[in-house]
Amino acid sequence: MDDQSDPPESANPPDDPGRGVRPEARPIEPSAPDEFGCTQVWWGDGKGKTTAALGMAFRAAGHGFRVHLLQLMKGGAASVEPDRGEYNAIAAVPGISYENLGHYGWHALNDGSEDRDHEAEARVGFERCRELVAAAGEADLTAPLSPDGPPEDGVHMLVVDELLYAAERGLVAPDAVVDLVESKPASLELVLTGGHESPEYLLTAADLVTEVRKVKHPFDAGRRARKGTEF
Repeated sequence: MDDQSDPPESANPPDDPGRGVRPEARPIEPSAPDEFGCTQVWWGDGKGKTTAALGMAFRAAGHGFRVHLLQLMKGGAASVEPDRGEYNAIAAVPGISYENLGHYGWHALNDGSEDRDHEAEARVGFERCRELVAAAGEADLTAPLSPDGPPEDGVHMLVVDELLYAAERGLVAPDAVVDLVESKPASLELVLTGGHESPEYLLTAADLVTEVRKVKHPFDAGRRARKGTEF
């Protein structure tokens, strides 16, 4: 008869949390992270900054953690339909929510939108970001949070999409972004994305900084945003 006993403890060192078990989907139950608290920065001229942040957001929500996505600078454009795939997916997954505080069009682009409107919306978005960080500081992030509760009740992960682009364009002061990072509660995972220029002002304050570099992009050949990949 084959030996069906568990492998010796030495075969599963403490730094092997999976212990060789094949992963499988399980029901999502409210939970709290043990090791959140980093500030992540995703910047660069390549596609994938928001996509990477959304991937982490869904991964965290899949563990039962409370996640909120706050999008600045993305109010819509002629090349993008109002129906966005990530919003539909967020609505179907417990524990993750979103807000869009962008103005229609794009700052400094001749698309009929007014730059002063973009600036006003960016300020509103950043103030909302400050409110949510402060609210997280009032919550117990070491405990599970209601998946249906408003983000004002606290979140384990806050994704602020395109904040770095707003800072790059001078719509939000870089020093204010640093102050935001330094004011966040120790257990909040803060994910900041956007911009094509290196956010030198955050290199010391952030824990993770990733440059997403473009090698080739369909846009360069005149392709418009595609449903299912860009929106």
